[in-house]
Parts: sequence; structure tokens; C-alpha cells
Amino acid sequence: MAIEVFNRYEHKYLINEREMGKILEVMDEHMQLDEHCRRHSQYIITNIYYDTPDHSLIRESLSHPTYKEKLRLRSYGVPETDSKVFVEIKKKFNGMVNKRRTIMKLGEAYDFLENGIRPQPAEYMNSQVMNEIEYFLAFHKPVPKVYIAYDRIAYFENGNDDLRISFDSKIRSRRDDLRLEAGDNGTLLLPEGTWLMEIKTSFAKPAWLCDMLTEMNIFKMHFSKYGTEYIRFVKEIKAHNETLRAVKQKQEV
Repeated sequence: MAIEVFNRYEHKYLINEREMGKILEVMDEHMQLDEHCRRHSQYIITNIYYDTPDHSLIRESLSHPTYKEKLRLRSYGVPETDSKVFVEIKKKFNGMVNKRRTIMKLGEAYDFLENGIRPQPAEYMNSQVMNEIEYFLAFHKPVPKVYIAYDRIAYFENGNDDLRISFDSKIRSRRDDLRLEAGDNGTLLLPEGTWLMEIKTSFAKPAWLCDMLTEMNIFKMHFSKYGTEYIRFVKEIKAHNETLRAVKQKQEV
């Protein structure tokens, strides 16, 4: 059964292709590919993020509060309408990430998240997480806002599946056609060749990992895929409005 509740720290780093190669050389001594990567060198993760009509959840998140939360619909690969997917609530308090998720069929998830129709109980669902999602929906009244997909390679430490390191590339987004089954196309959020490395663990990083980061001068940073997309979206809206004002002023002359 898929893990449905996570409590861990997540540290993020943006790295280039050269750094990626060196990191993988070190990691080969300590880590192994997860089961998805054993079948494919990379696998696709697709998401729809839900937010209030005025983007209050992501705006609050970008202010780096002590507590924040978000809701997303996630699939590993591009699903069919009857495929099983994950509905997730992700919370962060004082640096600790708590992720709670339940499995649903894609059609059930759409009905629940967008129409408030709770699906009939099934063995693949987590009823407690369903209750929490239902409360989130009633409180925030979110709507689908953005689609984000990326290609991932992920590793677990040998003998310690608590430590997970993932590498995401080709992070892409769109604000139209907000359906997971509609394909994984979108506009790139980061320059080609940039990777997002995430270190996820409930405990302290092992010494070999700390030494590697120090020797390579790689430092953690604040990075949010949805936050980065939202900042770009706001800039594009602002630029569009400025262009319209310039055209209007020119016509009035």
C-alpha cells in the first residue's frame, strides 16, 4: 500500500548539469534508485494545484509564514479518467512538512474537489484524510488554478528508506486545460539544464551528504514550484496591462 502520511524536513537546491553529475557520482556509493526509476530512467509527475479564486493560499505561502498549507491532485504519469490518483494536503509548520494523501479514481477526485461530491467509501481510500480534505474544501472553497508537471529521478539511502533525494527537471506549467488526462505539456519554469534537488528526511542529514554539499558549495534555498509559477503569472499580467496602457495612451495622443 502507498504511504499516505509523511512527516519530514524538505531542503531544496537548484543545481546545474555539471553539479548533477558530480552529486550522482557520490550518491552511487550511498543510495539506490527507487522502484519507479528501476523501470524507467525518469518518471513524470503531474499535478493540479487548487487555490482560492484570488490566490490567497499561494500569496500567503510566499510570505514565508510559520504555518502554511496547500491542496493538490497528483498522478504518476498521465492518467486515464478511471486511473487511481492522489489527493494531497501538504502542510508546513516551523520547517517540518506534513503531507497527508488518499487515493481516489480521477473522476471521483474531480467530483470531490470541484463539486463537493464525496465518493462512496472504498478500500483504497483513507477516511481520515478524506475528512480533512472535506474540511479544507469547505473552509477555503478552492478551485483548480494551475497544472504543473516535471520529470523526476529519485533515490533512497541504502538501508535507510527515510532519506530520499529527488531530482526534478523540465518543470513545466499551464493555466488552461486543467485536467491531468490532457497531457503533460506546459511552459518551462526554469532554464533548460536546471535541476531541482530535494533532500527529504525526518532526521539529520548523514555526514557523507553534509560533506558533499559543503565541498561543492551547494546551499539550500526557498523554492516552490507553484510559487515560482505564480510569480511569473503575476509578472506576465503586469506586463500585459502595461502594454495595454501604452497602446491606449498612444491612441489618445
